[in-house]
Formats: sequence, structure tokens, C-alpha cells
Amino acid sequence: MRTFSALVCASTGVTIAWGGHELPVYPSFYPHEIEIRTLAPELAPTVLGDARIHAYVGGGVHFSGALPEVIGTVESLGSFVMVRVNPQSPLARDQQSTCAAVKSVVRDIARGDVVFHPYGVTPLHGDYLYHADLAEAAKARFTSARDGPPVSDLRVKATGVVAQAHPTWSAPAADWDLEVYDVDAASLVVASTRTTNGWLAPPWLKAGWFHAERLLVDSGSDPARKERADVDFLRLTTGDFRDLAERVNLERDLVTSLSAGCHTVVAGYTVKREYFNTEFSAGIESIGYDSIEGLHSPMFIRTVKLKDFPWNGWLRLGIDARPAAAWNPIGGMTDPFGRLMWSATGDPALLPSPYDAGWMLNRIADLPTNQGQ
Repeated sequence: MRTFSALVCASTGVTIAWGGHELPVYPSFYPHEIEIRTLAPELAPTVLGDARIHAYVGGGVHFSGALPEVIGTVESLGSFVMVRVNPQSPLARDQQSTCAAVKSVVRDIARGDVVFHPYGVTPLHGDYLYHADLAEAAKARFTSARDGPPVSDLRVKATGVVAQAHPTWSAPAADWDLEVYDVDAASLVVASTRTTNGWLAPPWLKAGWFHAERLLVDSGSDPARKERADVDFLRLTTGDFRDLAERVNLERDLVTSLSAGCHTVVAGYTVKREYFNTEFSAGIESIGYDSIEGLHSPMFIRTVKLKDFPWNGWLRLGIDARPAAAWNPIGGMTDPFGRLMWSATGDPALLPSPYDAGWMLNRIADLPTNQGQ
């Protein structure tokens, strides 16, 4: 009898323990499987329209005609359009003639996908408001001066996106006065990124002043201005400033010094467009992306939601790049395919903020400390 009573009490206790409506495991709102497929850009419109992939990471995709209703778009900084003078050209012997010729070409560049913006910090940079007045002043300087030679009298060599809009700019490879070329903004960020054990560096990785320095570091012909730019850059990268106001002034002075010459200038920028499927219920939503790298960012992987799954599910991505780098759990992977996979599998302490030059906490916390202890 005592044994039977003990069993009844035990079974009653077990029944009570299994009651309630709580789930033993809470579901995740992230895709539990991510497929990254190498796909040529010309195939992306068809595959996206058929919902065989949810998004195509990277530019170079062109839809013929109007964009389908089920296709969404994100825009980010594509490339910087640059103009440089051939040091062997007779044009380079006279500073005034050089600047006049450069201004003529810069004014004529803004066609097609190129946005006229003769300043190293663009509206797509998170720190642009610190430079907005300087950028407007630079535009005024280039548009007010009309004393330069006609572009038709110059030997201009164009490459990249500008060559498509200006087919007549095709000077011989060894016989040119000015060269117009573009520098991919995302590649500029990648080339400067260092990854060590989950930490991304440097802190100013997405700052506009840093990109301007990378683009124009060798542009100065005036030794005094170059020395001043070097000092400003050193102070910014070593934290040698008292407060925010002094730091911003250093950033402005740096870009101003770098932009003073005419041998290499920023003429404008292009906008990169990436596409994704928004169809219900085969598409995706709640997309976060980076203002510089677009969908190729950890923020996209951590925000995208599948419409046909309340949680988990399969996310299918296309990219125009085959795997080309070895797996490196300490330093990460440097090729485009590997970096996208690293964004899905890595867990860095800080993530680049999607729309500004700062950082967001990921697996660390910013907690107040008790000053009295």
C-alpha cells in the first residue's frame, strides 16, 4: 500500500510538471539555412523573378524594361569617379593650365550613372553633415570657372563606368593628358579592413574622411599641404584631440588639404543598385543594408526575414564570385564569397552601423560602472 501511494504521488507530480503552454525551445527569427550560389549577373533577373533566389548580392544586374512589381531595390555607394593628370603630359608643367583642364573634364563627367560631386565625402557617408558646406563650396568652384579648354581639345582616357557614357574619351594608353577612372567604394573598405578573433578594425573604416585620404593620399604637389595632411591624419588615427569639435575640425582640414591640388581629384560618384524578391509569400522583407557595401554586410544577414516562414526557413542568395580564399577562423576570409559566408557564420563583437560611420554592439554590452568602487 505504501509503495502504491508513493507511485500515485510521483505520477501526479510528473503530470503537473508537464502542464502549461510554454515551449521548451523558443524559435529563432533568423534563417536556419543560408545558401550562397555563384551566379552571373545577366542570369539574376530571371532567377530573382522566379524566386529561385531571394536576393542578389552585388551590382552589375540590369533589368530590361520596367522593374517587375515583385522586385525591390536597395541603393548604396557604388564607386568614386576620379580624374588624374598624366605627369608626362605637357599639361602638367603649368599648375593653372592643369587645374583649368581638370575642371573642364569634371564638369563634363556627370552623365548617365555618374553624380557630379567634386568632394571626397559623399551624402552616402555617415559623416557627410560635417562636410556638407565644404562639398557645396567645391561644387561652386567647379561650376563657376568656365575658362578651361574645351574637352574636345584634350586627350582623355576613360575606363570603367565613365567609358560607357563617354565613348569618345579613348586616348591611347601611352599618350594621354587626363585619365578618368573609378574606384569601387566597397573594395576600398575591404582593402582597409583587418579582422582578428572577431574584432573588425580600424574604427574609422567607413568614415568619409578616411576614404578621401585613401583616394587622395598621393595627390598633393605642395609639400606644406602634404605635411599638414599627414599631421592631421596621424592625430585622427591616434586619438590626439580633446573633444568632438576638435576631431571634426581635423577631419575637415584633412579633406580640404587633400583636395587643394589638381593632379588627382574626386569628380563624383555612382550609386550601386542591388535587387531582391518581395513577392508574398516567396520573398523577403525587413532588410537592413550597409550604405557603403549594400547587401554585402553582416547587417543584411541579421535583419532579413522570410515571408513564408514565421521563423527559421531557407535563405537563398546569389553572388557573382566563386570561392577563392581559404577558411581562416582567426583572420576571416578576404574574397567576396568568403566574406559573405563569414557574415553569416561569424559573430564579431561589434558590427559596422548600416547607415553611418559608427559601430553597433553585437556580442558585448556597454554597461555603466559604479564610480565609487
